[in-house]
Amino acid sequence: MQSSNFVFDKDVPKEDVDPGIKRQILSHSDDIMLVKATFETGAEGYMHEHYHSQIAYVESGVFDVTVGDETKRLKAGDSFLMTPHVMHGAICIEAGVLLDMFSPIREDFFENYYKGEKPEGETS
Repeated sequence: MQSSNFVFDKDVPKEDVDPGIKRQILSHSDDIMLVKATFETGAEGYMHEHYHSQIAYVESGVFDVTVGDETKRLKAGDSFLMTPHVMHGAICIEAGVLLDMFSPIREDFFENYYKGEKPEGETS
């Protein structure tokens, strides 16, 4: 399973995943995946863990991020690492976007993917 070599944001469905959070699966192969998560102010990526390695980049906004027992306030340009099975979560302080990279891919993200918003111009 692999995405196209070129992916355009306007063509990628947006899935509501939690109150105030929308997710777009951008690019992926069998081994690695890039996901865009758009947060409204106050939205919370609840504490959770998984067997995937994950790196997140703060594209915009301000987030209080917890990884393990440590919480830091991050802003645009900052990043954070989650190793497998480490509890982590984020609270959005100022609306923004996180870019998440996972290895291996999060196959569970594909389960409801096309139930999200339609890409621009698509009606069916």
